[in-house]
Amino acid sequence: MLFSVFENVLSSYAVTPRQIVLAFSGGVDSRVMLDLLSTYRDIHPQHRYLIIHVHHGLSRHADAWMERCREWSTDAGFDFKGVKVKFEKQGESIEKQAREARYRAISSNVEPDALVLTAQHSDDQAETFLLALKRGSGPAGLAAMPQIRALGQAQLLRPLLAVSRQEIETYANEQGLAWVEDESNLDCRFDRNFIRQQWLPKVRERWPGFVKAVNRTSLLCAEQETLIDELLEEHDARIQLPDGGLSIAVLQTYSSRMQVALLRRWLKKVMGQSVSKVQLKEIMHSVVDAACDANPEMRLGEWMLRRFQSTLYCLIKMNDVTDEQRDLALNCVTDLPDNLGTLLMTESRTVHGLSLRSPRGEERVTVKFNPEGVYAHPLGRQGKRKLKKLFQEYGVPSWMRRRTPLIYFDDQLAGVADLFVCVGFEGQECELVWHKIH
Repeated sequence: MLFSVFENVLSSYAVTPRQIVLAFSGGVDSRVMLDLLSTYRDIHPQHRYLIIHVHHGLSRHADAWMERCREWSTDAGFDFKGVKVKFEKQGESIEKQAREARYRAISSNVEPDALVLTAQHSDDQAETFLLALKRGSGPAGLAAMPQIRALGQAQLLRPLLAVSRQEIETYANEQGLAWVEDESNLDCRFDRNFIRQQWLPKVRERWPGFVKAVNRTSLLCAEQETLIDELLEEHDARIQLPDGGLSIAVLQTYSSRMQVALLRRWLKKVMGQSVSKVQLKEIMHSVVDAACDANPEMRLGEWMLRRFQSTLYCLIKMNDVTDEQRDLALNCVTDLPDNLGTLLMTESRTVHGLSLRSPRGEERVTVKFNPEGVYAHPLGRQGKRKLKKLFQEYGVPSWMRRRTPLIYFDDQLAGVADLFVCVGFEGQECELVWHKIH
């Protein structure tokens, strides 16, 4: 019965050969998944299988757990990878930090388009629903955990989401499986453990079908969210700009409710996480509805919301690249620092680049980022001006003025990526193309 559920779900997402990865903690749930995956692999050998255990360092038993997981995985004939992670363990919830560190570690150690399996079940789903209810979440939060979602370039799949904890434990005992017991799961200072250990058992005594009812409500909320997604998708396209920003002018043509809904969706798409009602209210008041000539900003964890010329941008924490420098070779892609993308000076014709002459003789071509004290004479304009003033005229956001590639032939500024070529460096021999990461 349990294997049939597991196989049906997994096979529906593994139609063609791909890497299948089990996130293996060693607890009873993932231990059962290892056993099920072993049977599945024997029936479906066309896939590439890997077991990953993430060592958080939160327990004095962590080293022993990783070795047990390695033994169980290799005994079952799987490749195994143990990954140690570090995080601050202060500030926000340790549970949340550990979970995010775990997912980062997994996504960076699997193939693109891998299918990552985790062992959450229907009781976990009910706990997630109740935690969302405690926070005052709307339908999106109450939808709890989807069966499948993106995980970086991979996908995260929960094959046992419709199975109860009792069914999993019964299977483990019948198969004579051993597993590790995490002592932190008994610590009721953590909200999830309080719900699991103290609250749900009493509720089940009075309402035996409570967990199934919660899962049904969660599924209904997920269906409503899917319907809302379909209805709002065309509006998303109207407010979202090619550079990844959001048009405040277009957003403000909608009703206040629609503005909040569209803003919430855009932020979730960019950041990969939802924001609270309080945060949304503050964003609307302090950033979206700010004076037209204002350049407000607001921090959301590692992200920064900034407004520039009636456009809203959500930017990940940026490092200072002012003193960075790169050599630029003809027809070779150059990686730029701090996720700024790539730069290519090519002799091929493109539709997006700036046209300029080829380097002459021994001219060295470099990429720099510091505009301080630099003057430029853009082709087609009269005289030289400070680069700082030109950035303002060309509408370059303030945070990009020390992150925009400056192209030098020897020690002379030849052009500014995506903006202009300087007088004396014009030509049709080369094109400069900046491929940005939005």
